[in-house]
Amino acid sequence: MSDVFVLAEHRQGELRDITLEMLTLANGVAEKLGGNTVAVLLGSGVDSFAEKVSGYSDKVLYIDDPLFEDYNSEKYQRVLAALLDDYKPTLLMVGHTTQGVDMAPALAVEKQLPFISDVFEFEFEDGKPIPVRQFYGGKVNANVAFKGDPPYLATIREASVEVGEPSKQGSVEKIDSPLKEDIDYRRFIEYIEAEVGDVDITQSEILVAVGRGVREDKNMPMVEELAQVLKADLCGSRAATDAGWLPHDRQVGTSGKTVKPKLYLAIGISGAFQHLAGMKGAKTIVAINKDPEAPIFAEADYGIVDDLFKVVPVLTEKLKELKG
Repeated sequence: MSDVFVLAEHRQGELRDITLEMLTLANGVAEKLGGNTVAVLLGSGVDSFAEKVSGYSDKVLYIDDPLFEDYNSEKYQRVLAALLDDYKPTLLMVGHTTQGVDMAPALAVEKQLPFISDVFEFEFEDGKPIPVRQFYGGKVNANVAFKGDPPYLATIREASVEVGEPSKQGSVEKIDSPLKEDIDYRRFIEYIEAEVGDVDITQSEILVAVGRGVREDKNMPMVEELAQVLKADLCGSRAATDAGWLPHDRQVGTSGKTVKPKLYLAIGISGAFQHLAGMKGAKTIVAINKDPEAPIFAEADYGIVDDLFKVVPVLTEKLKELKG
């Protein structure tokens, strides 16, 4: 009853980062509960995925069946409902992703599970896990208690946990699927990948990001010059892409892309949680904003509290000098 189950997520032949992030978080929760971390993997030809997640979990339960070659929320829901009945974990973690938010609420309704979405960490009270989520654009963190008895269900925000090196050697158990026949009223048709523009920011090593603080399009050349000196790619918040300063495929955040560059330079970005969720995985974060209370500074490794229109030109010139 003290185990923490994590639903592994994969797509187009790749294990998604959210899986290892959730397992890292689950290990801390399971330790406090005195239980184990159990990865649940559904798919077809996923032996290599099972082996990989075993390095981050105490046990892997996986189903290898052609019926799960492609994601189908109805199929996942039926299997997870059966596993909850059989194993009775304390907590089930699912990614707060397009797949997770499609399936988790329906599962919660079916099994009458206490359910909290978009969680990024857990506190504990009287031995009970207390999810932490954000409100008011990331300005407030709230501890939200599950109502009722376990099992509990939570969707976990992407890029909220830093993944370390694999440190476990969990057992791997292939189990039979409780789903014996295909579901014909809800079928996978095809996977359509969003178009990638001239730059794929998810692969960029250095990113210069702009936000509302840049004010207007005529100020973009100043930022573009800095990006050129740094040999960086440009990206931005939703405000920047909605204003037309950058194409929408350069947007970072929950409604854009998740990036993990070596350096993320945020210029004029206040740091709403939707944006922070997309860039928290950066190795080094530098923020320039004149508001000392801007949420971006809570995530930044280095912060400059000043007018970006004064800072950016000076920074550009100093970098040019350093480069000879």
